[in-house]
Amino acid sequence: MLGLAPIALFAYNRPHHLRRTVERLQKNTLADQSDLHIFSDGAKNRDSSKAVEEVRRFIHTIDGFASVTIVERSRNFGLAASIIDGISQLCERCAEAIAVEDDLLTSPDFLRFMNAALNRYRFDSQVFSIGAINFAVDVPRDYSWDAFFSYRSCSIGWATWQDRWQKVDWQVKDYREFRSDRKRLGKFRRGGGDLPRMLAKQMAGHLDSWAIRWAYAHTMHDAVALMPAESRVYHIGYDGSGTNCRNLPLPQGPLASEKSTATYRFPDSFLPEPSFAQQMRKMHPGSFAGRLKKYVGLKLAGNRF
Repeated sequence: MLGLAPIALFAYNRPHHLRRTVERLQKNTLADQSDLHIFSDGAKNRDSSKAVEEVRRFIHTIDGFASVTIVERSRNFGLAASIIDGISQLCERCAEAIAVEDDLLTSPDFLRFMNAALNRYRFDSQVFSIGAINFAVDVPRDYSWDAFFSYRSCSIGWATWQDRWQKVDWQVKDYREFRSDRKRLGKFRRGGGDLPRMLAKQMAGHLDSWAIRWAYAHTMHDAVALMPAESRVYHIGYDGSGTNCRNLPLPQGPLASEKSTATYRFPDSFLPEPSFAQQMRKMHPGSFAGRLKKYVGLKLAGNRF
């Protein structure tokens, strides 16, 4: 394996979630060889100041990594601006980065999987990002690879390279042309019918999301994201505690256990498997009726964390 990518850990005002996230990261097999960069956002208001202060006391006690660098925001950036700024900083210094938010539990080989994938597709510009969750896609046992390609990018534990991150137009200056182009809209919907709706909310000022603009960049550059056949992160933030996460169910499978093999089997073809892409679209419907059906189904299945 080549040099290890730095880890960007984004934290705000959830000390309990953050402790669990850090504890799991510390147990990763490559943790003591990896540089950890913590971006602690400033308090938005007086109500959140106490929790932010608790977070900052805790992050100054973190060890178990090759190095720990702490960036304490003097004001509240908000999640989108904090992530865009933090990843941009690390990509400029190191040409790649692994991103983790303060509500993710990682598998023991999370860092090994992410670094292996970053190394494998470093020079394949069609691959824009590496995801760590597979959204409970049903991967057959006889599937030949440890990962698959997706039209939909992942914002729940992910990684990318500087040359791809730099291609994002965060202002989405071509949005007016895009929304009236049925062909381009159709391409975007390959990753889920909810994507155009979220981008519209972003552009109308009703949403502040780096992730939907990142997803849009994948489509506009005819790029794909790599997803694991077994998830390497488990999301614990959909409990109403997060700034952008409501108390909603999330389709996700169990965490992968530590793999004994030294290498991973990564696919050579960048074309997403049609059956996997269909599952992804089904999990992310665009219509209200589809979203309601998904919500009720996940609630009845007990898929709520």
